[in-house]
Parts: sequence; structure tokens; C-alpha cells
Amino acid sequence: MNESLKYVGFWKRVIASLVDAALIGLITFPLLIGEYGFDYFESDEIFQPLGPFDFILNWIVPFIIYMLFWNYYQSTPGKMIFKAKIVDSKTGDKPSIAQFVIRYFSYIISLLLLFLGYIWVAFDKRKQGFHDKLAKTVVVQPKILEPEPVIFSESSEEE
Repeated sequence: MNESLKYVGFWKRVIASLVDAALIGLITFPLLIGEYGFDYFESDEIFQPLGPFDFILNWIVPFIIYMLFWNYYQSTPGKMIFKAKIVDSKTGDKPSIAQFVIRYFSYIISLLLLFLGYIWVAFDKRKQGFHDKLAKTVVVQPKILEPEPVIFSESSEEE
């Protein structure tokens, strides 16, 4: 047990996911608009790519981005806001590439089950979503220590 770490809870992970999605959107949306125009966003087919470019931008690019961030930082920009890292649930070490791949594709399972796999984080004692459980990972962050008291060397009283 590591006394200096704690599990990252539901709301922090929601915020981290929204930040990550927004950053990926900043990369992909302009390219999609450039290729397909604004009509792209009016399509009723959410999971059916409009072509190879669409498939690459919406499926391959995010996978590569996540794998790179997870492999090099054990985190994503959203998780970095909270100094959170993904670690192996048994050892606390960096997960393997296989664990990262399982974790990524398990996001789809969590999503298809009406987001239950993500919501599960709020109720699990180790704050694991289905994707964490399947990949045998947890998301941790340093415990926040009490801040030092503020001391000024001179007081500036108004006269």
C-alpha cells in the first residue's frame, strides 16, 4: 500500500475525459470540416465512417494519441491536470502495452453499456471503471498535503 497516493475519483476523471476529448476535437474537427464540410456533423450514422479519411481521424488518430500519451506519461493531458497516472492494479508499476490496448478498446464496452462502465468509477472502492478492471489498471494521484501557512516578513498596515 502506498500512503502517498490515492485513487482518482469519478468527477476528476470526467473532467479529464472532457479535456482529452476537446483536445482531440481541436485536431480532428478542422480536418473533418476541411474534407467533408459542415454537413459532416449532420450525418445520422455515428459509427459508420464516411470514408477512409474519416475512419483514420476518428478511430486511428485517437488510438495513436492515447497509446503515445499512456506509454510515455502513463497519463493524458486531462489526467495530467490532476497529476494522475495509470498504473498496474497489482504492482503499481507502469502497465504493459497490452494492458493499455485492452484498456483503450474496453472504453467501447463501457460506452455501449449506456456508460455504465464509466459510471462504475463512482461506486467502486478502487475507483475502477470496466476498462480499468478488464485491463487490470487503476488511476492514482498524489495525496494533497496540507499547504504551508502564509507568513509575511513585514506587515503593511494602512495608516
